[in-house]
Amino acid sequence: MKLNFLLFICLLQICCKKEQGSLATMSKSPSPYTQQYPQLDHLFKKHPTYIASSFDFPVGKPDAKGYYNAQHFGENAHLGEDWNGIKGGNSDLGDPIYAIANGYVSFAQDIGGGWGHVIRIIHQYKGSYYESVYAHCHTIAVKKGDLLHKGTPIGTIGNAHGKYYAHLHLEIRNHIFMDIGQGYSNDTKGYIHPTNFINSN
Repeated sequence: MKLNFLLFICLLQICCKKEQGSLATMSKSPSPYTQQYPQLDHLFKKHPTYIASSFDFPVGKPDAKGYYNAQHFGENAHLGEDWNGIKGGNSDLGDPIYAIANGYVSFAQDIGGGWGHVIRIIHQYKGSYYESVYAHCHTIAVKKGDLLHKGTPIGTIGNAHGKYYAHLHLEIRNHIFMDIGQGYSNDTKGYIHPTNFINSN
């Protein structure tokens, strides 16, 4: 019995060492996204005039004039905000959408479904990275790789090919490499309250 117990302890130690080795290997394996941060650092260092210095609303200059927030961040587990024209319905279909800050267009295309045309912009701000996501667009006026300044027209308000009344779905994220997601979730990790962030910055 004593021999069996010693054998069990030896096997347990071997297993633990193997597990520790695999965990160490995993922790040393870089995320595929980690390698993109130096590229972004280099991009903004090379083009410092596109580093964000402040943020603004994406519709209705100035300060979202003529628009209202129809569905707030966190309401019904909403991960963004829905900006509508005050006249309602499709009255804002085709209205301009503006970049909320200086940045780099990392994505601009139609992905269909409930998203429609989507634009994603990465912002370097005070040494950190943020991403703004603009969805359900009617048209897109930028392309991946573009560098732009705050207030640049990037597209127009749409309805995701007729799925909804026209509005702009806006998200701001501080995890910039997440998938597009569902737009709704009780897990808000990586997402920021857009209006609060814009008003504070």
